[in-house]
Formats: sequence, C-alpha cells, structure tokens
Amino acid sequence: MRGMPCDIFCNVVDNYGDIGVAWRLARQLAAEHGVRIRLWLDDLATLRRIWPSAELGLSSQEIANVEVRHWTEPFPDIAPAAVVIEAFGCALPETYLAAMARREPRPVWLNLEYLSAESWVKGCHGLPSPHPRLPLTAYFYYPGFEPGTGGLIREAGLMAQGEAYRSEPREQALFWRSLQLAPPADDILTVSLFAYDHPGIPELLAAWSTGAAKLRCLLPEGVAPHGTARFADHDMRPGQGLRRGNLEIRVLPFLDQLAYDRLLRSCDLNFVRGEDSFVRAQWAALPFVWNIYPQQDDAHWPKLAAFLDLYCQGLVPEAAAAYRAFTEAWNRGGGLAAAWPALLPHLPELARHAGGWAEHLADMPDLARNLMLFCKEKL
Repeated sequence: MRGMPCDIFCNVVDNYGDIGVAWRLARQLAAEHGVRIRLWLDDLATLRRIWPSAELGLSSQEIANVEVRHWTEPFPDIAPAAVVIEAFGCALPETYLAAMARREPRPVWLNLEYLSAESWVKGCHGLPSPHPRLPLTAYFYYPGFEPGTGGLIREAGLMAQGEAYRSEPREQALFWRSLQLAPPADDILTVSLFAYDHPGIPELLAAWSTGAAKLRCLLPEGVAPHGTARFADHDMRPGQGLRRGNLEIRVLPFLDQLAYDRLLRSCDLNFVRGEDSFVRAQWAALPFVWNIYPQQDDAHWPKLAAFLDLYCQGLVPEAAAAYRAFTEAWNRGGGLAAAWPALLPHLPELARHAGGWAEHLADMPDLARNLMLFCKEKL
C-alpha cells in the first residue's frame, strides 16, 4: 500500500475544523503510511493560518510531503487516484466523478463523515452508497470513539510527546515565553477558551472574576469577540489583557496547529469547539469542555448527550453530574454562575479521568491505520 495515490477533497466551510481534520489526516497518511497525497482545497489562506509555510496563489505546492492543490473551477482534467476521500460531504467535481467512472479499476471512494458518539454510527460505518447515475460506490467512513468505527486521528508517538512535554519544565517555559507570558504560578488555574460566540460567555467570565479560584483565561485571537467585548466593555485584540477580580484575560495571537496542541497540553482546563480541537483536547489528557456546533432543530443535543454518556463512564457520580450539568449549561449559554462553582471542586477528579480516557482511546487503532486497512480490503 506504500506509494498508493490518494486524493482528498475538502471545502473550507467551518473556520478551521474541516480543514484542520483534513490536513492532519493528509500529513499522517503521507508520513506514516507512504501514501502519495493530493489535497484539494478551495481556500489556501485558511491553510496558511494553521500551517504558515503554505503559500498563496499557487495552483500546486508540496508541504510536509503532501501535494496541496488549489481547488478551482473549472476543475482540471486529471487522472483520479486509486483512493478518493470526500471530506464532510464536500461534493466532488462532476468532471472528476466522470473520470472516476472511466478508471479501471475504479477508485475506492470514501465519504469521511463528521465525528459522533451516537450508537447508530457503528451500524453505518463502512456501508456502501451507490451513485445514482454512475457505476461508482462510495463508502461511509465514520470516525468514532469505539471499536467498529473509523477511530480518531492520532499520529504515531502523540501520547509520548505529550508526556515528555509535561515532564519538561524548560520546554513549557519556552512555550509561555513564545506567547510573551510568564509560566503560571501554582495557585493559578490556567484555562484556554476556544468557543463559539454565545450569550453565556459574559456570565462565565463574570463567574470567574468573582470566584474563589485565581484564573488566567487564554483567549485565541478572533474567538468569541462579542461575548468577551460585552464583559470587558471594549474589543480585545491580540496581546491585550484585562484583570477583573480573580480573573486575568489574555488574548493570544493566532496559533498554528502545532502551537495550539502545545497550548492544550499547557492548560489546566480547555474549552474547545467543533471537531478538530475537540479531539486534540482529548489527546492532551487534561480536563476539557466541548462547545458543540449548533444545528437546526436542536439536532446537536442528542450528539452531545451521546458523548457525555460515553465519556462520563468511570467518573465518580458527583463529578459526572457536575461535568454534565456544566457542559449542558455552557452549550445552552445560561446557568453558568451556578454551574461553575459546582464544577470547580471536581477538576482534580476530571484530570485523573482525562488521563485514563486518553489511554483508553490510544489502545484502539487510529483513523489513518483503520482507513488503510479498509482500502486494502477494497482494492
């Protein structure tokens, strides 16, 4: 399977989530499995934000052993790869589909779906979906947290890297210095806040400012600007800070993928959103709170409940109840003034649980390895 050509298609539609997943998967398939990747993106500027060596204005460039192609219309006349990955229902170009139908043997075509802990995922993972007009079959490929799903993106040695970083104070000090911050004192709770802009943000910041714990909130550039502005009474820009009561807020410059992973490993509690940061927070093996992407007709609530049901297994009941209540309040955008002080005493138990959860996930094959085995069966 080494040297196998693969095309990955990704529309950049949800800030950094879709492209974050596609870029991590492309890099891992190239680096660890020797796959010849062409990654088709319609937005190179967003890639450059998460991977600064990417250049704008190029139709083709090689980055980290991945051939990055600018996806434009009309789509070029090219031969399809042996494996085609359509990320998150982005819809392949019609001319490319026609070329796939002419290819012998026909490509293995995977629809890489969004991550979910819902029970139906295991039953749908790997199911075929015949094209209505062309002699092609796509296969649903679902990431997941359990055997019988596609697994999670996890590069080789990722857990060991995290453990080595946490055991090396000098590396941590260098990271804080790169952000122009002093390492946190032992009596300060360090929190990263990456969330969708919603009405609960001012309430949570107020609860932190009046709470019992000294807390430093690290806010990535451009995140939740309206919520933080309502609390601070002014817009906050990278490098700026605010102190109010027991709370210090610092707005960080935009972090690329590697730096963001280090941030997650450096904090006591991480607020994350979407899919990419959600998974990376779990590999950081530290407490986290997920802000799930809101969907029409409240379709996101069963998805959130399914994950909480799975994740809270093994937590002591009091900690599980406080964690679930806080996560639900955070996603509702209200009730945080009461939910935060109820959660705070359970952070040590949540830290213990997060480490065990990450080890449990790491015992299962990762998404790239599962994907390679799936394609080998189909080729």
